[in-house]
Amino acid sequence: MEKTLNRIHPVSDPEATYFLQVSWEKDLGTGFGLLLSDCQCAWTGTVSEADISREAADIEMDREKYVEELRKALIAGEESAGKYNFVIS
Repeated sequence: MEKTLNRIHPVSDPEATYFLQVSWEKDLGTGFGLLLSDCQCAWTGTVSEADISREAADIEMDREKYVEELRKALIAGEESAGKYNFVIS
């Protein structure tokens, strides 16, 4: 299993710091787990392969392109800094 951990500052609260851990087996396209923490609380979730396919279809984006955008937003870290915004709600 591979994992990444990134520090994020959501646009909904730029002074706050959160940590986002993403874990996956083969690649993000086969599904992944998420853990989000503000160092006081933590939230977890999973995204299945079917969820990814459904989301890509909903926004009418090629599935492989969608998975690549997920990779950039969730695990690319510094190379994508400033290109993606996070909103915590």
